[in-house]
Amino acid sequence: MAFRSVLSVTGADHSDQDVRTAASLCAEVGAYLSVLVMSPPPLIMPSPLLGDGIPEWPGQRAQAIARLDKRFRQIERFSQDIASLEKTSREIQKQLRAMRLCYHVDTDYCDQASVGDAVRQRALCNDLTIVGPALLNDINLGPLVINGSLFDTGRPVLVVPEGAEATLSPRRVLVGWDSRVEASRSVREALDLLADAEEVRVALVDPEATCTGNDTEPGADIAAYLTRHGAWVSVDRLASAGNQWPRCSRSTQSTRLPT
Repeated sequence: MAFRSVLSVTGADHSDQDVRTAASLCAEVGAYLSVLVMSPPPLIMPSPLLGDGIPEWPGQRAQAIARLDKRFRQIERFSQDIASLEKTSREIQKQLRAMRLCYHVDTDYCDQASVGDAVRQRALCNDLTIVGPALLNDINLGPLVINGSLFDTGRPVLVVPEGAEATLSPRRVLVGWDSRVEASRSVREALDLLADAEEVRVALVDPEATCTGNDTEPGADIAAYLTRHGAWVSVDRLASAGNQWPRCSRSTQSTRLPT
Protein backbone atom coordinates (compact mmCIF):
# COMPACT_ATOMS: atom_id res chain seq x y z
CA MET A 1 0.00 0.00 0.00
CA ALA A 2 1.08 3.59 -0.53
CA PHE A 3 1.80 5.60 2.61
CA ARG A 4 -0.42 8.68 2.53
CA SER A 5 -0.62 9.45 6.25
CA VAL A 6 2.36 9.14 8.60
CA LEU A 7 2.52 9.45 12.40
CA SER A 8 5.63 10.69 14.20
CA VAL A 9 5.78 10.51 18.01
CA THR A 10 8.33 12.52 19.93
CA GLY A 11 9.00 13.61 23.49
CA ALA A 12 8.81 17.19 24.68
CA ASP A 13 12.46 17.01 25.72
CA HIS A 14 13.71 15.34 22.52
CA SER A 15 15.63 17.03 19.73
CA ASP A 16 13.78 17.81 16.52
CA GLN A 17 15.70 15.15 14.55
CA ASP A 18 12.95 12.52 14.75
CA VAL A 19 10.38 14.93 13.36
CA ARG A 20 12.81 16.08 10.66
CA THR A 21 13.32 12.47 9.61
CA ALA A 22 9.57 11.85 9.39
CA ALA A 23 9.02 15.14 7.55
CA SER A 24 11.68 14.28 4.97
CA LEU A 25 10.05 10.92 4.28
CA CYS A 26 6.62 12.56 3.95
CA ALA A 27 8.05 15.09 1.50
CA GLU A 28 9.57 12.21 -0.46
CA VAL A 29 6.22 10.46 -1.02
CA GLY A 30 3.79 13.39 -0.63
CA ALA A 31 2.28 12.07 2.61
CA TYR A 32 0.42 13.93 5.36
CA LEU A 33 2.38 14.16 8.63
CA SER A 34 0.75 13.84 12.05
CA VAL A 35 3.04 14.70 14.97
CA LEU A 36 2.27 13.68 18.55
CA VAL A 37 4.37 15.34 21.25
CA MET A 38 4.22 13.49 24.57
CA SER A 39 5.47 14.17 28.07
CA PRO A 40 4.45 11.34 30.39
CA PRO A 41 4.61 12.55 34.01
CA PRO A 42 6.16 10.65 36.90
CA LEU A 43 3.84 8.22 38.63
CA ILE A 44 1.92 10.02 41.38
CA MET A 45 0.77 7.84 44.27
CA PRO A 46 -2.40 8.98 46.05
CA SER A 47 -2.37 9.58 49.77
CA PRO A 48 -3.67 6.65 51.85
CA LEU A 49 -7.30 6.95 52.87
CA LEU A 50 -9.13 5.88 56.00
CA GLY A 51 -12.13 3.62 55.79
CA ASP A 52 -14.50 6.60 55.70
CA GLY A 53 -12.67 8.11 52.70
CA ILE A 54 -11.13 10.99 54.67
CA PRO A 55 -7.35 11.41 54.07
CA GLU A 56 -5.27 10.33 57.05
CA TRP A 57 -3.68 13.37 58.68
CA PRO A 58 -0.05 12.81 59.79
CA GLY A 59 0.55 12.83 63.48
CA GLN A 60 3.57 15.05 63.26
CA ARG A 61 3.61 18.61 61.93
CA ALA A 62 6.82 17.92 59.99
CA GLN A 63 5.13 15.06 58.12
CA ALA A 64 2.24 17.31 57.12
CA ILE A 65 4.61 19.98 55.79
CA ALA A 66 6.63 17.37 53.86
CA ARG A 67 3.47 16.00 52.23
CA LEU A 68 2.28 19.47 51.22
CA ASP A 69 5.75 20.26 49.86
CA LYS A 70 5.70 17.09 47.77
CA ARG A 71 2.29 17.98 46.31
CA PHE A 72 3.52 21.50 45.52
CA ARG A 73 6.51 20.06 43.62
CA GLN A 74 4.16 17.77 41.66
CA ILE A 75 1.99 20.73 40.65
CA GLU A 76 5.08 22.74 39.73
CA ARG A 77 6.40 19.83 37.61
CA PHE A 78 3.03 19.56 35.86
CA SER A 79 3.08 23.27 34.98
CA GLN A 80 6.63 23.00 33.66
CA ASP A 81 5.77 19.94 31.53
CA ILE A 82 2.73 21.62 30.01
CA ALA A 83 4.82 24.69 29.18
CA SER A 84 7.47 22.44 27.62
CA LEU A 85 4.84 20.64 25.52
CA GLU A 86 3.45 23.92 24.21
CA LYS A 87 6.94 25.28 23.45
CA THR A 88 7.95 22.10 21.58
CA SER A 89 4.68 22.12 19.65
CA ARG A 90 5.24 25.71 18.49
CA GLU A 91 8.82 24.97 17.43
CA ILE A 92 7.77 21.88 15.44
CA GLN A 93 4.96 23.78 13.70
CA LYS A 94 7.39 26.55 12.73
CA GLN A 95 9.80 23.96 11.35
CA LEU A 96 7.12 22.14 9.34
CA ARG A 97 5.67 25.36 7.91
CA ALA A 98 9.08 26.10 6.43
CA MET A 99 9.04 22.67 4.73
CA ARG A 100 5.63 23.36 3.15
CA LEU A 101 4.12 20.06 4.29
CA CYS A 102 0.53 19.13 5.02
CA TYR A 103 0.62 18.42 8.75
CA HIS A 104 -0.86 18.85 12.19
CA VAL A 105 0.78 18.78 15.61
CA ASP A 106 -0.95 17.39 18.69
CA THR A 107 0.17 17.16 22.33
CA ASP A 108 -0.74 14.72 25.08
CA TYR A 109 0.09 14.70 28.77
CA CYS A 110 -0.84 11.44 30.43
CA ASP A 111 0.41 8.89 32.94
CA GLN A 112 2.61 5.96 31.97
CA ALA A 113 -0.33 3.54 31.83
CA SER A 114 -2.17 5.69 29.28
CA VAL A 115 0.67 6.35 26.83
CA GLY A 116 0.07 3.16 24.80
CA ASP A 117 -3.63 3.89 24.36
CA ALA A 118 -2.99 7.51 23.38
CA VAL A 119 -0.56 6.37 20.68
CA ARG A 120 -2.83 3.52 19.57
CA GLN A 121 -5.71 5.91 18.86
CA ARG A 122 -3.50 7.99 16.54
CA ALA A 123 -1.74 5.04 14.90
CA LEU A 124 -5.05 3.42 13.92
CA CYS A 125 -5.79 6.45 11.73
CA ASN A 126 -2.40 6.53 9.99
CA ASP A 127 -0.71 4.25 7.46
CA LEU A 128 2.67 4.22 9.19
CA THR A 129 4.28 5.21 12.49
CA ILE A 130 7.91 6.33 12.45
CA VAL A 131 10.09 5.77 15.53
CA GLY A 132 13.28 7.82 15.33
CA PRO A 133 16.56 7.54 17.29
CA ALA A 134 15.62 9.93 20.11
CA LEU A 135 12.39 8.07 20.88
CA LEU A 136 14.07 4.69 20.42
CA ASN A 137 16.71 5.62 23.03
CA ASP A 138 14.13 6.92 25.51
CA ILE A 139 13.80 3.94 27.88
CA ASN A 140 10.68 5.39 29.53
CA LEU A 141 8.66 6.54 26.53
CA GLY A 142 10.04 4.48 23.63
CA PRO A 143 8.78 0.98 24.58
CA LEU A 144 5.33 2.35 25.42
CA VAL A 145 5.04 4.06 22.03
CA ILE A 146 6.17 0.94 20.14
CA ASN A 147 3.70 -1.24 22.03
CA GLY A 148 0.87 1.17 21.36
CA SER A 149 1.63 1.72 17.67
CA LEU A 150 2.68 -1.80 16.65
CA PHE A 151 1.38 -4.54 18.91
CA ASP A 152 -1.93 -2.85 19.76
CA THR A 153 -2.84 -1.94 16.16
CA GLY A 154 -1.18 -4.34 13.71
CA ARG A 155 -0.14 -1.28 11.67
CA PRO A 156 3.39 -1.00 10.26
CA VAL A 157 6.10 0.80 12.22
CA LEU A 158 9.35 2.09 10.73
CA VAL A 159 12.18 2.10 13.29
CA VAL A 160 15.11 4.35 12.40
CA PRO A 161 18.16 3.67 14.64
CA GLU A 162 20.92 6.20 15.25
CA GLY A 163 23.04 6.68 12.14
CA ALA A 164 20.68 4.77 9.83
CA GLU A 165 19.40 6.24 6.59
CA ALA A 166 15.63 6.54 6.70
CA THR A 167 13.81 5.63 3.50
CA LEU A 168 10.44 4.35 2.34
CA SER A 169 12.16 2.66 -0.59
CA PRO A 170 14.61 0.23 1.06
CA ARG A 171 16.87 -1.96 -1.06
CA ARG A 172 16.72 -4.92 1.35
CA VAL A 173 13.76 -6.02 3.47
CA LEU A 174 13.48 -8.73 6.13
CA VAL A 175 10.07 -10.39 6.60
CA GLY A 176 9.43 -12.50 9.72
CA TRP A 177 6.96 -15.21 8.66
CA ASP A 178 4.94 -17.63 10.80
CA SER A 179 1.88 -18.19 8.55
CA ARG A 180 -0.39 -16.28 10.92
CA VAL A 181 -2.91 -13.56 10.17
CA GLU A 182 -0.70 -10.79 11.62
CA ALA A 183 2.23 -11.70 9.37
CA SER A 184 -0.02 -12.03 6.33
CA ARG A 185 -1.57 -8.63 6.94
CA SER A 186 1.86 -7.01 7.37
CA VAL A 187 3.07 -8.48 4.08
CA ARG A 188 -0.05 -7.42 2.22
CA GLU A 189 0.13 -3.84 3.51
CA ALA A 190 3.81 -3.63 2.52
CA LEU A 191 3.47 -5.12 -0.98
CA ASP A 192 4.47 -1.93 -2.79
CA LEU A 193 7.58 -1.63 -0.66
CA LEU A 194 8.49 -5.32 -1.07
CA ALA A 195 7.96 -5.36 -4.83
CA ASP A 196 10.30 -2.40 -5.33
CA ALA A 197 13.11 -3.76 -3.13
CA GLU A 198 16.23 -5.34 -4.61
CA GLU A 199 16.03 -8.23 -2.14
CA VAL A 200 13.39 -9.61 0.23
CA ARG A 201 14.46 -12.18 2.81
CA VAL A 202 11.68 -14.25 4.40
CA ALA A 203 12.81 -15.72 7.74
CA LEU A 204 11.07 -18.66 9.42
CA VAL A 205 12.16 -19.94 12.85
CA ASP A 206 11.48 -23.65 13.57
CA PRO A 207 9.02 -23.81 10.66
CA GLU A 208 6.54 -26.60 10.09
CA ALA A 209 5.59 -27.88 6.64
CA THR A 210 2.38 -26.38 5.30
CA CYS A 211 -0.59 -28.65 4.77
CA THR A 212 -1.04 -28.22 1.02
CA GLY A 213 -0.91 -31.89 0.12
CA ASN A 214 2.14 -31.33 -2.08
CA ASP A 215 4.87 -31.60 0.59
CA THR A 216 5.58 -27.90 0.10
CA GLU A 217 8.68 -26.59 1.86
CA PRO A 218 7.92 -24.10 4.67
CA GLY A 219 7.91 -20.56 3.31
CA ALA A 220 7.50 -21.63 -0.33
CA ASP A 221 3.89 -20.44 -0.34
CA ILE A 222 4.62 -16.89 0.82
CA ALA A 223 7.68 -16.78 -1.49
CA ALA A 224 5.49 -17.68 -4.45
CA TYR A 225 2.93 -15.05 -3.43
CA LEU A 226 5.59 -12.35 -3.27
CA THR A 227 7.21 -13.30 -6.55
CA ARG A 228 3.83 -12.95 -8.28
CA HIS A 229 3.98 -9.33 -7.18
CA GLY A 230 7.45 -8.91 -8.67
CA ALA A 231 9.63 -9.31 -5.56
CA TRP A 232 13.05 -10.97 -5.46
CA VAL A 233 12.68 -13.44 -2.58
CA SER A 234 15.04 -15.55 -0.46
CA VAL A 235 13.70 -17.93 2.19
CA ASP A 236 15.75 -18.58 5.34
CA ARG A 237 14.62 -21.52 7.49
CA LEU A 238 16.20 -21.10 10.92
CA ALA A 239 16.37 -23.50 13.86
CA SER A 240 16.12 -21.75 17.21
CA ALA A 241 18.06 -24.47 19.11
CA GLY A 242 16.10 -23.53 22.19
CA ASN A 243 17.04 -19.98 23.01
CA GLN A 244 20.52 -20.11 21.56
CA TRP A 245 20.57 -17.29 19.00
CA PRO A 246 22.14 -16.75 16.52
CA ARG A 247 23.73 -20.23 16.50
CA CYS A 248 21.35 -22.08 14.18
CA SER A 249 21.14 -24.16 11.05
CA ARG A 250 20.06 -22.36 7.91
CA SER A 251 18.86 -23.23 4.44
CA THR A 252 18.15 -20.63 1.78
CA GLN A 253 15.97 -20.76 -1.30
CA SER A 254 15.87 -17.92 -3.84
CA THR A 255 13.14 -17.54 -6.41
CA ARG A 256 11.47 -15.07 -8.74
CA LEU A 257 8.87 -15.56 -11.41
CA PRO A 258 9.87 -14.71 -14.98
CA THR A 259 9.05 -11.18 -16.06
